[in-house]
Amino acid sequence: MRRLFRRPPPDVAPDIWQSLRAGVPWVAALDEARSARLRALAARFLRDKEITPLGELALGDVERTTLAALCCLPLLEFGAEGLHGWSQLLVYPDAFRVDRSHVDAAGVMHEWEDDLAGEAWERGPLVLSWADVAADLESPRDGCCVAVHEMVHKLDALDGVLDGTPPLPRAWQREWARDFQRAYDAFAARVDRGLHTALDPYAAEAPEEFFAVCSEYHFSDPALLEREQPVVAAHLRRLYGRSPFATA
Repeated sequence: MRRLFRRPPPDVAPDIWQSLRAGVPWVAALDEARSARLRALAARFLRDKEITPLGELALGDVERTTLAALCCLPLLEFGAEGLHGWSQLLVYPDAFRVDRSHVDAAGVMHEWEDDLAGEAWERGPLVLSWADVAADLESPRDGCCVAVHEMVHKLDALDGVLDGTPPLPRAWQREWARDFQRAYDAFAARVDRGLHTALDPYAAEAPEEFFAVCSEYHFSDPALLEREQPVVAAHLRRLYGRSPFATA
């Protein structure tokens, strides 16, 4: 029987990766071993995903590789299997508008528009605003990284359910589901009471948003996450490895 072997992805050019090491704070903060791992994942991303700029946006090789590297941060320990199930990254110049609708318990249809920095379709593309990605690069320790947020939704959806629990070994998955549900319920109750929260209150929207928002803090403000959600922070360290900005 003849075997077919897929060629490995071409390496990211040294000068481009050096630009990322100089200009992308998350990449600059990685040790050599993890930087090499992220470089390989970014090369795989660039081979397997079509990156499509929209409107008047133009993206050069450095910008495309930056997008690939940011999207691959949550895969540093999980690996390239986290890229399965989708094929396209759409990049708007700025925040983009989507139409929403919802039928309430009384059967009344509500329609509105949302301006978004990013979106991940469960069985479709990942969508980002380049302006918001650039803002994250300018303020990398402010608790925000839209590329990580949307990529976490893709990771979450790998098991077929977008519910705040990525595919994990069974025993760990049970622990994760228990601990995240407790943390989410307590956080959402605090937001519902109108109390101040150090974490972005958007995390109270749904369990999957709690997972994605906490993941942003793991990569951009791990000390705050550890202080506010120590049990969640421990699970995320296990899933993602040490945060690039961890100090201890």
